[in-house]
Amino acid sequence: MKVTITARKFKARESLKAFISEEVQKLKKFSDDIHEVETVLSFQANKEDMKIVDIMVLMPGATLMASDSGAEYEIVVRNVLDKIIRQVKKIKTKKEASVKQKAEL
Repeated sequence: MKVTITARKFKARESLKAFISEEVQKLKKFSDDIHEVETVLSFQANKEDMKIVDIMVLMPGATLMASDSGAEYEIVVRNVLDKIIRQVKKIKTKKEASVKQKAEL
């Protein structure tokens, strides 16, 4: 799985990049089909330093996207990954139901 981390308008510290990479690797537990994960970090200085995280997951037949904002990147990354995990589980459930339905025919 390829992981890309982009920081807009600032240079992300290595510890933050390592944290994000480690958290993204947890997606493997839910699906082996994930080919690429793109993470974009940004912030809005005029809104109490609001941190924004956008994550896009590329897998066969689907592109999953989620976004969130908050005061700390670590918390926001976990929140966004929770959203992605729910999407992955939903896709996996639909695939399993489709396979089961085809098997019954």
